[in-house]
Parts: sequence; C-alpha cells; structure tokens
Amino acid sequence: MSTPFPFTAVVGQDDLRLALLLNAVSPAVGGVLVRGEKGTAKSTAVRALSALLPAVEVVTGCRFSCDPAAPDPACPDGPHEVEASSTRPARMVELPVGASEDRLVGALDIERALSEGVKAFEPGLLADAHRGILYVDEVNLLHDHLVDLLLDAAAMGASYVEREGVSVRHAARFLLVGTMNPEEGELRPQLLDRFGLTVEVAASREPDQRVEVVRRRLAHDDDPATFVARWADEEAEVRARIVAARALLPSVRLGDGALRQIAATCAAFEVDGMRADIVMARTATALAAWAGRTDVLAEDVRQAALLALPHRRRRNPFDAPGLDEDKLDETLEEFSGSDGDGGDGGPDDEPDPDGPGGGGQPPQEGPDDGSPAGDVPAQGEPSEDGQAPAGRSAAEQSPVRAAEPFRTKVLSVPGLGEGAAGRRSRARTEHGRTTGSRRPRGALTKLHLAATVQAAAPHQLARGRSGRGLVVRRDDLRQATREGREGNLVLFVVDASGSMAARQRMSAVKGAVLSLLLDAYQRRDKVGLVTFRGSAAEVALPPTSSVDAAAVRLESLPTGGRTPLSAGLLRAHEVLRVERLRDSARRPLVVVVTDGRATGGPEPVATAGRAARLFAAEGVASVVVDCESGPVRLGLAGRLAGELGGTAVTLDALRADSLAGLVRDVQGTSRRAA
Repeated sequence: MSTPFPFTAVVGQDDLRLALLLNAVSPAVGGVLVRGEKGTAKSTAVRALSALLPAVEVVTGCRFSCDPAAPDPACPDGPHEVEASSTRPARMVELPVGASEDRLVGALDIERALSEGVKAFEPGLLADAHRGILYVDEVNLLHDHLVDLLLDAAAMGASYVEREGVSVRHAARFLLVGTMNPEEGELRPQLLDRFGLTVEVAASREPDQRVEVVRRRLAHDDDPATFVARWADEEAEVRARIVAARALLPSVRLGDGALRQIAATCAAFEVDGMRADIVMARTATALAAWAGRTDVLAEDVRQAALLALPHRRRRNPFDAPGLDEDKLDETLEEFSGSDGDGGDGGPDDEPDPDGPGGGGQPPQEGPDDGSPAGDVPAQGEPSEDGQAPAGRSAAEQSPVRAAEPFRTKVLSVPGLGEGAAGRRSRARTEHGRTTGSRRPRGALTKLHLAATVQAAAPHQLARGRSGRGLVVRRDDLRQATREGREGNLVLFVVDASGSMAARQRMSAVKGAVLSLLLDAYQRRDKVGLVTFRGSAAEVALPPTSSVDAAAVRLESLPTGGRTPLSAGLLRAHEVLRVERLRDSARRPLVVVVTDGRATGGPEPVATAGRAARLFAAEGVASVVVDCESGPVRLGLAGRLAGELGGTAVTLDALRADSLAGLVRDVQGTSRRAA
C-alpha cells in the first residue's frame, strides 16, 4: 500500500486546504467541489486529509460503523446493545466513475428476500464512508442519477434502498469531496448548488513555488517513510487543531449582525434559494472555531462567501464562476456593525495567518458586461457578399459576437439506442419506465417481480413447496427492461465562408448554434464542432462533454473565403468514424449550419452531394439549418438535406415556438432514407 503524501506538505493551494479543513471541523458545511486543471494536487490533498481526521470508535462487527455511544437504532446489523467497541482510523472511500447504483448504495439479495422474507443486505460505498470521507474523482463524469443519490445521502445523513417492497435504511454521514476538470464538462447547476463549498485551483506560475513542488514530490517518491516522518510534527499539530475546533464548534456564537451580512450578501449576488445562506452560516461558524474564537466576525463571513457563492452564481454553463470582491466588500461594509458582533470588515479584519488557507482567495471574475473577447469594432464590417473591408484579407475576417440565444425544440435521433444516460433520444437504460423483462446477463440489478413469479409458479409442486414462501431459483429471476433517454453526440458542421460573413447573418448563425449548445448541455450530450471555409475544413473542437469549450470556440470563429462544403462533410464523416471506435453506443446527430452553397474545389456541387450521401447510407440522423436570407432563395440547403437523408429548417423556424413537427420530420425522413 502506497504512503500518502502529507497534507501539510502540499505547496500553496491555500483555498483548497482551508475548504477541506473546514469540512473536517464541521461536516454539516456540505462538502467541497474542487475545480481545476489536471496536475494541481487535487487528488493528493484530498487523499492526504484522511490522515488528519481523528480515529473513530465503532461497534465491533458492525458493517455500518455505528458509534457505540449512540448506535443507529435502524442499523441493519442492529439492534446494538452492550457490544464490544474498537477504534479504527477514519476511512477515505473512493467512488469510481463507472460504479453501479448497487455498488454505491448497496444491494439486496433478491432471491433470499423472495424465498425467505429476510433482508439480506450487502452494504455499498455509502456505508463504508460513514464517519469518514467519500471522494469522487471526476465527479462531472459520474452519471446524473448516481450524483443525485450521493448528494441526497449527504444531505440527509442516511441512505435508503427501496426495491420491490423491501426497504433498508442506514446512517451515511461523511465528508463529501468531488474533483473535476471543467474542460471535460460541467455539472448541472442544480448539482453544483448541492455542494457546500467550491474551490478553483490552478498551478502556480511562480518558478520558486513550482521548484518546491517538484522537490517535495521527488523527495516523497524516493523515500516516502522519511519524507512523512519529516512532516509528522506539522501533521500532529493540524490534527490536534481539528479536534480542538470540533470541540469548540458548539460554543461559537453566530450573532444577528453576522446573519444580516450573510443574508445581504446572498441577496446582493442573487443566488437562488436559501441553501447558500445556510452554507455560509455554517462555514463562517467553522471558520471561527478553526481560528479558536467563539464569535463570528466579518472576516469569517467574507471568507465564507468566497468559498460558498461563486458556483451558485452561474445561470448557464457559459457563465464563468467567480465573485466580484469589490461588490462583496461594499455589501459587508453596508451591513456591518448592526449589533457589534459582526465586525466592521475593515483592513484590520485579516484572515488568520496561522491556519492553512488563511489568506487564499478564489480568482476574481472578469468584466461582467457580457462582451466577448473577440467582439468586432463598429467600423470595417464585411459587406453582404462576404467581401472583407480594406486592410483585411477575405480569408481572415474578424469574428462577430453571437446573437442572444433562445430556447429550441428537441432534435432527436430516431429508433431505440443503448448509449450513455441523457435526455435526448429514446434508449434502453437502467432507469426509466419498465417495458418488459429478460433473463439477467450477469448480476441482477432491476428485478421484474411479476415476470419472476410467473417463471417460478409452474415449478412449485415439483420443488416440494410446503409453506407460504415461494420457492425461487436463479433461473426464475427476470431482469426488468426499461426505456428512458440517452445522450447523443451532436456534431455541428458550421459554414464559415464568405457567403455567411455578413455581420447580421453570422451573428444570427452563432446565436442559433449557441442555443443548440445550451440544449445539448441540458440534455447531457457530447458535442463537436467542424468548420469549413477557404479551401479546407478543420475540427475546431473534437467531441467532448465540455459544452462551454464549444461556445468559446464558436465565439472566436472567423469567417471568409470560399465554401468547401464537401471538405466540411468529409471531415465530419471522419470525426464520426473515429468516435464510433471510441464509443460505439453513443449515436450521432449531425447539425449542418449553412446556406447550402458549394464553391470550393473541383465540381463542388457534385462532390458535396457524394459526401452527403455517405451519411444517408449509414443512417446518420441529420438536420440542415438553412441560413439563406433575402427575398430570392435558391433552396440549396433543402437539396443538401435531401442528400443527407435528413431535414432542413430555417433559422427563424429553429425557435421552440415555431419548430412544431421538426422531430417528426427528422425521424420520418431518416426512416425513409434507411
């Protein structure tokens, strides 16, 4: 077993260490979500924290780690009366991204439950993590239903397993820590809100600090035991401080002045609901206990806001998390001094310099006027025919900002898939409405009770049934087949040629694609972006779960040049071929955004037609968003849709209130093409 890196030896990352320690002092804070780029000691710090937690007293033989001083009356291994107790270190349990629901919450022995009427329960990871740490690396890649179960258990302090009339409940109180790289996709805002605190981490740009990181890492890898021994005193000091802070926590006073500052801050930043207020109050109380005080001061409220509010201000996946610290200071100053216990928030109210993370602050938010970095100056706009202004080549016209996004109707893939859980197309899934039954392949996860009883009933006499219980054997068990929704790969193929370069038109095009990206985010899709202009096509964004990354690439998309439509389609076809090898179960939906013109390369129209028919031959679902404008329309986008075996829709008809029947058209056209 490898020796963990000492928590106190982690270089920098003050906010991360402080957030973890506050949850160690008060698990009621609600856990920590750590966001940041790869290689920033996220996992190292989390794994190191478990060594600092005090040992726990448990009932000997209890699989659910009941406290002998106050055993859980509903413990499945109980009731516990006068039992022997033992002491063990606090556990750190890791939840793999690919874990099943049964592995998380535990599993019932369905066969024994039906035949013997006993609750034969095998505990899951939630039971293992009770009174310890539950760590989820890459929590943004965890299936939504598992995240919901995880956060519900963390909020209630208990796990419930309900299956075919058999119910089991056990205590599950743990420190929840999730880490994620935003480049791989975001969590839904509803799930973000369930994490108590969030921390943004990044690698230091200071050479001296980077040198120290490498020096300590190499020293630990060369001789872990010696390195850990060198930090033993610091570790013991922090461990003792956690114990002292836990003991002091019930005595900390949260006065009306501090409460008014908390409420005013949450109102000023327009966070939804009341969870932010509660988390801030608990965090400020834990900060005071960590500092060895019994009164909550303005500095505690300020630090609590910096940890508890940034992720709650996001209204959509394209909003950057962060907090305007000037606005925060103004709010705290305005509501300071109400009853003398809230502090004045002045320059003397500095964070405790002795504790880890005492002075750390999340990165400040950029300008909030919504202006993208690539906005176009008012002068020098391209003409309607796509010609660039003087001083700029036709192939490199500057990007324009996207129009305001709008709500779109569902574009779905026809048929019944078996891809990753999502919200777009029909699929066979582990969750959803029951549509039938089958023999289980491997472990039974979802019992179809009626089908199981029907399979076992004819054999009761031959099996010598004499009592009330049903004699059930393994061959009788039936797995329920369910139908739900899957996420798809939505591949955008965007025409960025000169014919699309008129400022008003390209702004509308980007607004439409941005709207579809928002829809893809809400439906848990992967997205990709292929653009074509000039003489070639490029993959602006390979398929990814990070929809906001696609939005950034879209904003910076330049326009100009000819229209190599065939090159764009062929590049998209290659992207789908490669992605099919990586994830064959995820079905694609190709969205081609163009006016239908083809002017690049030899025989451009015929070549584009042949490229489009490749998609139709493979039955790939497709939609052409027709960007042609003006009183005279050539209908080229409609012809392209026919070649693709898909359907065409105009930019105006893409809005939800005018898109009636599009899904039906997509499915009908695709079936005819197949």
